[in-house]
Amino acid sequence: MVTGELRPKVDKVWEAFWSGGIANPVEVIEQITYLLFIRRLDEIQTREERKANRTGKPIERRVFPEGIDDTGRTPRPYDDLRWSVFSNRSPQEMYDIVGEHVFPFLRRMGVEGSSYARNMKDARFTIPNANLLAKVVDLLADIPMENRDTKGDIYEYMLGKLATSGTNGQFRTSRHIIKLMVDMSAPTPYDRIIDPASGTAGFLVMAEEYLREHHEDEIFADAAKRDFFNTQAFTGYDSDAAMARIGSMNMLLHGVEDPVIERADSLAEGHPASEDFTLVLANPPFAGSLDYETTAKDLLQVVKTKKTELLFLALMVKLLKNGGRAAVIVPDGVLFGSSNAHKALRKLLIEDHKLDAVVKLPSGTFKPYTGVSTAILFFTKTSSGGTDHVWFYDVRADGFTLDDKRTPIEANDLPDVLTRWLSLSGPDVSPEADRPRTAQSFLVPKQEIVDNGYDLSINRYKEIEHEEVEHRSPEEILDELDALEVEIAAGLTRLRGMLASKADVA
Repeated sequence: MVTGELRPKVDKVWEAFWSGGIANPVEVIEQITYLLFIRRLDEIQTREERKANRTGKPIERRVFPEGIDDTGRTPRPYDDLRWSVFSNRSPQEMYDIVGEHVFPFLRRMGVEGSSYARNMKDARFTIPNANLLAKVVDLLADIPMENRDTKGDIYEYMLGKLATSGTNGQFRTSRHIIKLMVDMSAPTPYDRIIDPASGTAGFLVMAEEYLREHHEDEIFADAAKRDFFNTQAFTGYDSDAAMARIGSMNMLLHGVEDPVIERADSLAEGHPASEDFTLVLANPPFAGSLDYETTAKDLLQVVKTKKTELLFLALMVKLLKNGGRAAVIVPDGVLFGSSNAHKALRKLLIEDHKLDAVVKLPSGTFKPYTGVSTAILFFTKTSSGGTDHVWFYDVRADGFTLDDKRTPIEANDLPDVLTRWLSLSGPDVSPEADRPRTAQSFLVPKQEIVDNGYDLSINRYKEIEHEEVEHRSPEEILDELDALEVEIAAGLTRLRGMLASKADVA
């Protein structure tokens, strides 16, 4: 979370844009992202230069080519395009460099025909004057961006300022929730991963970091695997052009050279229809409903509904190849909704595929954006059934308060969620097999779920442990009341005697 000294610094940047005449919050976020992207490119180049100087080898990843940037206008050395250089120029010269040279460079950076190139072709520098740019550059220079968590926090904080947050589903999933989903899904170097509602590409970035942490030697020691990692392993779709651009920049900054990040409506006709993906990671929007006329017909054949959360689940099933798995956040209504569409989709996951787990999240997990109760569904596409038991976990604390402030606290069930989940696939018999229904996690046989109309709400199966209280018999209570009445009567008699004595003395 953005706290302490960082929050007022980000607020100052935001206020500078608003006072400078840019009032659209999405435009503010996009312009800030461009500038942070430019700054990060310079940091990457500097790191590569230092590495080359230290090892005596050529630069492996050159961001700014050598030579002259001839854009058809006044030629400039590529060094002038670097944050560390142009940020020290006069405001007007800086403004000219960024508008006339840096942005054309950004639009040309991607491989021709790549999704980055398609997304960035519409990138526009909309800061209206040199003084505003100089002010914003100075303010951004004062914000530490070396730490990945800090960058993520800034995105989250800025997205929280969107007036539409929580109404159109456009909000950032907290990194600790994404990390839990990625750790439980355990991506491999062979996975083709997709997020059909990718936003800023937070799920794909976390998956990329997981792969680097757990499989870096395997991926980067083999040219074919390295190429797969850079070009085929990550796919994201988002209907918002600005989010697609931000997602493209985010992935490139994390070292994925040519991921597929496309601007597209995943639920419309012509949606991504490939069944070659092996892992879906997503928190799709679940606000509102669509018209049948604008929804892909093949999805409506799976589930006849207008609700986006159900359509996205149907889409995820279609995107996966057999054996592929999914981790997706859904509103609680998906778990127990009584409509034919709700029941049909739950039956589909349980009967036709393998529903692995339902992880219930606390109701304040997505505050301040929304207070909607949510859960994470984990399932595997089999097209032949396979659900035996479904694992349920009732998360009561995720490491943050459940109010709008979401302040860090010690109580956190997420490490326990991961530990118990991993035990289910371990070589030994999992302790989850014998957990009582009064515990936070337990297994429920498939038949019991079927008998309950495919209801997946944890409260349907959880047993409440009531503390046994031993009550006294009515006779004992009445005897005690009789004794109290005798005591009260005696007290009143003594009090009357004392009053009578005082009256005689007077």
